[in-house]
Amino acid sequence: MVWKPHVTVAAVIEQEHKFLLVEEYTNNGIAFNQPAGHLENGESIVAAVKREVNEETAWQFEPKNITAIQLWRKTPQFPSFLRVCFTGKVHSFDAEQALDNDIIATHWLTREQIVEKQSQLRSPLVLNTIDAYLTGEHYPLSLLKSYIDLEHE
Repeated sequence: MVWKPHVTVAAVIEQEHKFLLVEEYTNNGIAFNQPAGHLENGESIVAAVKREVNEETAWQFEPKNITAIQLWRKTPQFPSFLRVCFTGKVHSFDAEQALDNDIIATHWLTREQIVEKQSQLRSPLVLNTIDAYLTGEHYPLSLLKSYIDLEHE
């Protein structure tokens, strides 16, 4: 069997010392997460995070930096995830836009409020990534290169 991690993206979005999280239905019940999701076929990683933030929050997202590239697996029986986490700003909120079906609500929470919900976080990566952001782990977007549908001559 060939091992293939799931490629996902996530966004750490801060405004006025609060972070944008989504409350969502998961296979394990209701959880809190950064706006995040899977890379789709033919999509660049940057395009994926912009799309996921918009679909889950109704905000337009402009990534500015990468804060972490994480490989995570809960246990050997679970799938592995390669997660690229971005920081950036949101703008142009559309209050009329329907959110993804699994999204219950969006919340702006302080780090302390997120710690209080630690048992409800989708994964330990949620708080880990916020802490990485707060300690200044910001890397240029130029680290990412997309070579999708590039013909080799």
